[in-house]
Amino acid sequence: MFIRFRTPFLSVLIYDEAKKFAYRSWVKPAVVYGGADIGAQIRNIERGCDLLVATPGRLVDLIERARISLSLVRFLVLDEADRMLDMGFEPQIRRIVEKEDMPRVEDRVTLMFSATFPRDIQYLARDFLKDYIFLSVGRVGSTSENITQKVEHVEDEDKRSVLLDILHSNEVAGLSLIFVETKRMADALSDFLLDHNFPATAIHGDRTQRERERALESFKTGRTPIMVATAVAARGLDIANVSHVISYDLPTDIDDYVHRIGRTGRAGNTGLATAFFNRGNKNIVNDLITILEEANQYIPPFLESIARETRSFGGRGRGRGRGGNNFGGRDYRKPTNDWNSPRDSLGGGRTTHGGHSNTNNNSNIGNVPLQYQTKTSWF
Repeated sequence: MFIRFRTPFLSVLIYDEAKKFAYRSWVKPAVVYGGADIGAQIRNIERGCDLLVATPGRLVDLIERARISLSLVRFLVLDEADRMLDMGFEPQIRRIVEKEDMPRVEDRVTLMFSATFPRDIQYLARDFLKDYIFLSVGRVGSTSENITQKVEHVEDEDKRSVLLDILHSNEVAGLSLIFVETKRMADALSDFLLDHNFPATAIHGDRTQRERERALESFKTGRTPIMVATAVAARGLDIANVSHVISYDLPTDIDDYVHRIGRTGRAGNTGLATAFFNRGNKNIVNDLITILEEANQYIPPFLESIARETRSFGGRGRGRGRGGNNFGGRDYRKPTNDWNSPRDSLGGGRTTHGGHSNTNNNSNIGNVPLQYQTKTSWF
C-alpha cells in the first residue's frame, strides 16, 4: 500500500509509474483519490489489487464503506510523510495505521519518504516505526549542485516585465515551471503569459481534478511548455525536461523553496532555478544564503547586505546553522552530543549516512541489504 500526500493528481502519476513496473507481472496496481468517481475506483479494486496508491481521505471513505480491508498489507509507504502529518492528516493516518485492521508495526514493513524531516514531525512519526533505519541520502533539506540557482532582486511591480525578459531570452530549452503563492495569482499570471503569446497553463487547488490532469498532461507533452503553479505542484512532481523553475513568489518557508527547485535537475540532469527576491522575503534570507553556500552557488551582494541588516536589527542568524541540524538530516529522536554519531534510544533505531551506519552494536548496515537489517525503515 502506498499512501500519498493529499494531491490526487500526484497519486495518479505514481499509479502510472506503478503500472510500468508491474507490466507483465502478477502485481495488479490500483489508485483511489478524491474528486473522481468512487464507483469506478471500487470496481477497479474488486477486479484485484496487489498495490494500492491512495490519498488518506478517499482511503478512509472506502474503509468506512467496507470496500477495503488492510489486514493483508505487508508494505506501508508514506510519501511526503512530513507534510501529511503536518497539514492535518495525522488523525486520518493514525486511524488507518493504528485503529483499523492494519497489521501491527512488527508485522509489516513501513517506509517514510521526504526531502525534509523537521524535528516535530519526527516525534510524531516514531509511533509508526519500530527498529527503524534513518537513512540520509546527501544533505537532507539541501539542494543539488546540478541545479544552478540564481537570485534576482525584483520588486513586486517589476516581476511581470522581468519574467517576460527571462522567457524571451530562451536561456534554457525545455519546460518552465513558475511558482506563485496564491491561486488567484496562478490564473492571472497564466492569462498574462497567454496574452503575450507564451503558451501557458495553470494548476492549483481550486481547479477540478479533471482540469488539473489536463493541465499537467498539456505541460508534460510540451503543448503548453510553461506551467504556473501554487504549492500543489511543489512536491512529488516528476516530469522529464523541466529545465527551469522560477520562484515568481518566494515561499515563507525555506523547505518549500527546496522542494520547488527540486522539480528540475532530477535523475542526474542539470537545471536552472531563478528566484525573485525583495525585502518582502527577508524572513528567509539567512536560510536562503545557507542553501546557496552549501550548493556552491553565487551569492549576490544584495542578499548579504539584507542578511546583515536583519541580524543588526535583532533578526536571527543563519536560520538552520551549518551542519544542517534543522533540515531533518539528523534523527532527533536519539540522545547524542554529536549529530554525526547518533545512538540507539526510543524505537531502537539506527542511522545511516551515505551507506555507513552508526549503531550501538557497531554493525555495518552498508554491507548488508537494507531489507535484511530491519522490519521497519524511515527514509
